[in-house]
Amino acid sequence: MRNHILCSAIALAAALSTPAFARPMTEVDLATLKRVAAPTASPDGRWVVFQMTETEAETYKRSTGLWLVDRNAKAAKPVAIADTAGKNETAPAFHPDGNLYFLSNASGKSQVWRIDPKAGDAAAQVTDANAEVSGFKVSPDGKRLLVWGDVPRECTDFGCDAKDKGALPGPGTGRLYKDGTGFVRHWDSWETPGTYSRPFVFNLDGGKATVARAVDGGLTGDSPSKPFGGGEELAWGADSRTVYFTLRKADKDEPTSTNLDIYSWLVDSRMMPANLTQDNPATDTLPAPSPDGKFLAYAAMARPGYEADRQVLMLRNLETGETKKLTDAWDRSVGSIAWAKDGKSLLVTAQDVLDHPVFRVDVKSGHLVKLEASLAEWEGNIGDVTPLPDGAILYSRNSIADPTDLFVRAARGGVTRLTNVNKTAMAEIDPVDVKRINFPGANGDRVWGQIVKPAGTTGKLPVAFLIHGGPQGSFGESWSTRWNPRLFSAPGYAAVTIDFHGSTGYGQAFTDSINKDWGGKPLEDLKLGLAAAGAKDTQLDIANACALGGSYGGYMTNWIAGQWPDGFKCLVQHDGVFDARAMAYETEELWFDEWEHGGPYFDVPQEYEKWNPVNHVTKWKTPMLVITSEKDFRIPYTQGLATFTALQRRGIPSQLLVFPDENHWVLKGQNSVQWYGTVFDWLDTYLKK
Repeated sequence: MRNHILCSAIALAAALSTPAFARPMTEVDLATLKRVAAPTASPDGRWVVFQMTETEAETYKRSTGLWLVDRNAKAAKPVAIADTAGKNETAPAFHPDGNLYFLSNASGKSQVWRIDPKAGDAAAQVTDANAEVSGFKVSPDGKRLLVWGDVPRECTDFGCDAKDKGALPGPGTGRLYKDGTGFVRHWDSWETPGTYSRPFVFNLDGGKATVARAVDGGLTGDSPSKPFGGGEELAWGADSRTVYFTLRKADKDEPTSTNLDIYSWLVDSRMMPANLTQDNPATDTLPAPSPDGKFLAYAAMARPGYEADRQVLMLRNLETGETKKLTDAWDRSVGSIAWAKDGKSLLVTAQDVLDHPVFRVDVKSGHLVKLEASLAEWEGNIGDVTPLPDGAILYSRNSIADPTDLFVRAARGGVTRLTNVNKTAMAEIDPVDVKRINFPGANGDRVWGQIVKPAGTTGKLPVAFLIHGGPQGSFGESWSTRWNPRLFSAPGYAAVTIDFHGSTGYGQAFTDSINKDWGGKPLEDLKLGLAAAGAKDTQLDIANACALGGSYGGYMTNWIAGQWPDGFKCLVQHDGVFDARAMAYETEELWFDEWEHGGPYFDVPQEYEKWNPVNHVTKWKTPMLVITSEKDFRIPYTQGLATFTALQRRGIPSQLLVFPDENHWVLKGQNSVQWYGTVFDWLDTYLKK
């Protein structure tokens, strides 16, 4: 692989007469920029702690530590408070007494620890359990600790030496999965029957966790859900005795079910957990009890089996059981929920066109307003919304141009930056211009997209045409540590993204419109979008373009190969579907494929075959780079292998990049660098003049 700092980025930029600001961004920058996450505030709102991941440039080894910021100090700089060499400290949360609890693997496995963030004392271990702790929450009164992790169902304590060996009956190494098992493998892991993500409650006595009790009663399933569920799926009630948790039952129907339910359990009661949402066969999630304990807010979908249905904000009266829809008339999908400190309103986030802003919902009336601020630091992708006692809001924010940092929005709308952890590194990198476009797409519907290019460039720019996955997703105004439009533009390309039919943030009907139409309206939108980008910015040389996509975007790349064979100089297909029939039987979350195509393959084969790339291989002629990973169980690597085989047998210039240690996403630092280096080599081969 060539050194793209010198060869790919600088040489091509110079060839295009690009004035030098600093230097082009590189794949090494993306892998090694500091990553901020998980902000939390002290009970009085003064102190903010966050986790920050740093990556060594030479080895790409990563470590995560905790950092403290004083909101009251002028020009305050973050100070490391738990950053042990060779260890990771994550998931900070304040105890009511002001101590900071967090996860650390300092003992050799992930456990809960605590520290006084202002005293500088050594950290003390809180839990010493047999099982690894995946996450935790401190009760409002500070007397109990809610902890979760992978624990065999037969264990009454948080971890035990399970007698049931599940899929490993011996004497050999073979796994045996019996009829009605449910998931055999999920995302990137083979299932161990009998072991689930399970919540437990511990007492806190002098800062030590004692007496573990299982929360899930006789229920069998993962809480939080796998593979992506976290602390947002569990919550303490205001009484510090009630636990709310989200669970999907693990049975033979699990691979086809999106029925997550919210349960409540009274600590130390002999009662089974109560299913609060049993009347809804679709997803119920994000439980958020009110500060006074009288209400439970949560998000609910309406259609079983559809993972991208609209999430409506619900409000349940915990005394009467009455439930109402607060945002039923709002055509956006709630992504996160947080109560204002006075309990009169809820702060929610939602994808809205290309942004991810914050909205306030009045509890009594359901009246909704978008929160505004005059600064750019309130635009883009907002997350980690945390209401503070003084009416302010702590939040994280990123954009196409900027990685994640932390900010505070005052009650009156003013914004204060708390962190700027990559200031020095970003100052060395050439700036970019980001431009939004919109145009009439398929059926005349308004479709949005973005153009990202190096600032101040002159002359024609080749195009990297990026196709997002999902398909219910969006590139949006956000920073990505994987598919990063700013980085794609760095070697002297214009990166173009289009939110085709099926994307999120444009109303549920727009999202639904891709159903049973994978290769129809989305492809039309992409064709119209590339033309619209060229008309909007004549610097773009849309006749000198390569298309790149991952997941659904990879599927679309395969579809383009057969349906738009003269559209691009080259293609890059990452983890995409090649054969829809095989995919229907190979993937793990069956609900997804069966919803998208109207049922299982054996019932509606025509729906799968209508948009199946394998049926059009004889039309392929565009050079393609294929990328896949051996731990990808969502779209197994056999799909990528088959794509490469088809290309080779057709005599089409092609390459295959296989990662043995990655899943559907390329996450490791050195692998990310190799991924981009290989992709840039491929683009340079076909786009450089």
